[in-house]
Amino acid sequence: MNITYTPPTSPLTDEQIHFFRENGYFLWKKGMSSDIIDAFNRHIFDIRNQQPMPDWAACDETKKYALRLFNPHKHDSFSRQIMKHSLVRGALAQLMGNEAVCVQSMYFYKEPGSPGQASHQDYYYIKNDPMTMIAAWTAMEDLVDEENGCLWVIPGTHKLGLLPHGAVKNLEEHEHWTEETEGIDTSSQIPVIMEKGDILFFSELLIHSSNKNRSQNRWRRSYVCHYIREDSNVLHREDLRQKFLLY
Repeated sequence: MNITYTPPTSPLTDEQIHFFRENGYFLWKKGMSSDIIDAFNRHIFDIRNQQPMPDWAACDETKKYALRLFNPHKHDSFSRQIMKHSLVRGALAQLMGNEAVCVQSMYFYKEPGSPGQASHQDYYYIKNDPMTMIAAWTAMEDLVDEENGCLWVIPGTHKLGLLPHGAVKNLEEHEHWTEETEGIDTSSQIPVIMEKGDILFFSELLIHSSNKNRSQNRWRRSYVCHYIREDSNVLHREDLRQKFLLY
């Protein structure tokens, strides 16, 4: 059975594509409207506010607005619609040279006081062949900055290949269960300040991290989807083998 679909738009300029190729990331300002983000935040809140919580979203009651939602796109239609956003689809097609498919999604709450994730490369956790993976990280707050735990990136590090990863060194700052890149000078990292609806696209080899949310009352909610080119396949991770079309 043949499936026909409308080709994606081409939102990125040649200059934006060049910036991504050189730096390993690109920030699209106001890629999604505030109305959509606000509705999605309310929807995610309602999912864990149900009694009982859906099995796929279930967690300890004390963590229901703290523990990330893993792969909501597999179970929830609104999450899939955000995952399929037309701007995201079009930008990914331009950067990958073909249609993208989604293999992972995560909704992060990151409440005040919660730790960040040490410097790492996504490919270390999600290996795919051929290597085509790009993340789309959407800000769900009015402001995401250094105080509430924004992302930090090291431009150009996607050209270094996969680096060794080892135990996290600063457990006050970062989650203990992850691993961090070794042999890299992080003094050149820069913060990515974002506003509600901004979308950060970045390469699977770009070294990035986040720090502890040091704000008193500001969360740092975000929705992060990982995409590969449709002819690529995830290796080793059985839980991420399923491909979700964007059309």
